[in-house]
Amino acid sequence: MIAAALVISLGSSAVVHSRATNARLTTFDVHPIHASGANAAPPQTAWCEANWHYACYQPAQIQAAYDLNPLYRSTNVAGGYQGQGQTIVIVDSYGSPTIASDLAKFDAAFSLPAPPSFKVISPAGAPPKFNASNPDVVGWAGETTLDVEWSHVIAPKASILLVTTPSDEIEGTSGFADIVKAENYVVTKKLGNVISQSFGATEQTFTGASALNPFRSAYVAAQAAGVTVLAATGDSGATDVGSDAVTYFAKPVVDWPASDPLVTAVGGTELSLNPQGARTTPDVAWNDTLNTAIASGAPLATGGGLSTFFSRPSYQASLTVGSPSARSIPDVAMSAACSGQVDVYESFPGRAGSWSTACGTSEATPMFAGIVALADQVAGHGLGLINPALYKLESKQSPGIIDITSGNNTVSFNSTIHSVPTTTTVTGYEAQPGYDLVSGVGTVDAGLFVPALAAAGS
Repeated sequence: MIAAALVISLGSSAVVHSRATNARLTTFDVHPIHASGANAAPPQTAWCEANWHYACYQPAQIQAAYDLNPLYRSTNVAGGYQGQGQTIVIVDSYGSPTIASDLAKFDAAFSLPAPPSFKVISPAGAPPKFNASNPDVVGWAGETTLDVEWSHVIAPKASILLVTTPSDEIEGTSGFADIVKAENYVVTKKLGNVISQSFGATEQTFTGASALNPFRSAYVAAQAAGVTVLAATGDSGATDVGSDAVTYFAKPVVDWPASDPLVTAVGGTELSLNPQGARTTPDVAWNDTLNTAIASGAPLATGGGLSTFFSRPSYQASLTVGSPSARSIPDVAMSAACSGQVDVYESFPGRAGSWSTACGTSEATPMFAGIVALADQVAGHGLGLINPALYKLESKQSPGIIDITSGNNTVSFNSTIHSVPTTTTVTGYEAQPGYDLVSGVGTVDAGLFVPALAAAGS
């Protein structure tokens, strides 16, 4: 299921009966769409706040917020550290028919350089013809746009390889056979050192942990090849949907592949920035559930919690939170809040030539892919599984890791039980000093984090 660019349709109010036998509840329909409304020019923060009642940010603001400019201007290497020589691999179902021209329009608006190379491949088979009347197809096109444009913002001189698949990743095993085939192709052919995945399926939608084994081969291969694999933790806070992709669990759950120990799980934070990109308040864990102008009764917060499939990996052995017998996620967090979205440009049918905004942990994940690409450039090679290095840096209180100590991912949502309107709350986890199940080790100051990660990973 798409794990980003989520804004609740404010016009949707229908609820359906829950299926109590599954211990799940149904809430408002969540659509993988961007903010309603479209602009002829990139919206600015003040305009979004006045017209859409949430903040929105442009590339220069995000680059400043994450302290990327010292890397870009570094005299240690010709042209600074902007991702030269690296390739970011973006994996999405279907893709977007206009992504190349949309990226060019995005770059021109913000004076970003074109990536040295931008290619689209479909090693698992060509996607079906674009169908603007299919909301899943349109949703994946929007997801693709967000992934490509915002990984490029962070590492503007890295090449981008968009890998599309011909089937829809929804829940359970749906779509993963094609994803694994495509990712194994990328790893075997050595096409990039970091893979960004903006999707996930609730662990409980698989028949059991063994059901995942056929789909983990790409991550095993990536670890052996020195390729970093990232995944979004999801946008429903401490819960997520069941096999029907609509009904929410009434208990804490997490998504795979973010929960996989061979994957770096990326959660979400909320930024509050001025027009120059300076913070007006410290970052907090992303939770828009109680923001009625955005969430409209649905759970809308960063995913995070404990895996029911995977035991605690060795790199988390020193954690004092969570469970000593379970993998904890996320590992790290970046901007994802729907109360502080980012600008995107799209021109595929259904979004013809429009500027709008997007949010979610699939915003955070391609952003962090850009960070990893910069670290790969500094190191001079792919860093592979970076999780041991992340936790090593956190334990040493590296200044490049910024602790998130406020916020939570407890969510409430509206449902109907036995014809009675009901609000269900799934109690999540609180941010706290050090590692937590909402923001992981924290967020990053890239100017300090990138060289530290390059050294620790090497």
